[in-house]
Amino acid sequence: MFLIGFIIVLAYFLGSVPTSVWLGRAVKGVDLRDHGSGNAGATNAFRVLGKGIGTAVLLLDMLKGFLAVSLVHLQSAFDPGTEAWMILKIALGLVAVTGHIFPAFAGFRGGKGVATLTGVALALHPFGALTAMGIYLLVFLLTRISALGSLTAVLTYPIWIIWVFRTEYLALRVFSLAVVILVLITHRSNILRLLRGQEKSLFTKKK
Repeated sequence: MFLIGFIIVLAYFLGSVPTSVWLGRAVKGVDLRDHGSGNAGATNAFRVLGKGIGTAVLLLDMLKGFLAVSLVHLQSAFDPGTEAWMILKIALGLVAVTGHIFPAFAGFRGGKGVATLTGVALALHPFGALTAMGIYLLVFLLTRISALGSLTAVLTYPIWIIWVFRTEYLALRVFSLAVVILVLITHRSNILRLLRGQEKSLFTKKK
């Protein structure tokens, strides 16, 4: 059990790596949280730091979530394929997302967790995650509004996991529904701006 506790703590610190903050300071000499939306996520990185750094932030934040879930392989208490094994994978992923939102290495001021959550989802159920990512891409290409794409993708995620791919894991089904609640909470301001018609497109800098 000590090892399980250790990898859970490790997952949090992995999620706490503030890629956008560190890259912004190293490459542009700015703290991303002082510009644009004030959010330390990939979307704000695209707007403020440019496509190159934004892409790097997106991929690295996804990698954090994927690697956090993969820490499950460092323990042997739960056998692969069991419900307990899946519960631990989900726990590791959620801890990493918590680390991204409240990063120990950046004053507990992080991003909204969507990119890291995407990496977690890819590690848990690749087909379900890729389908939801396809929905995001479609909505984004039609509207150029990243938040709308994210919200639409997340709202459809339980459909793919529960009804289309029919996962056998109860924990994963519950996770797919919990993700909807988490993203709705972290995107409250985006939802209000969408309802008011004030949400900016991805490559439009906020003034």
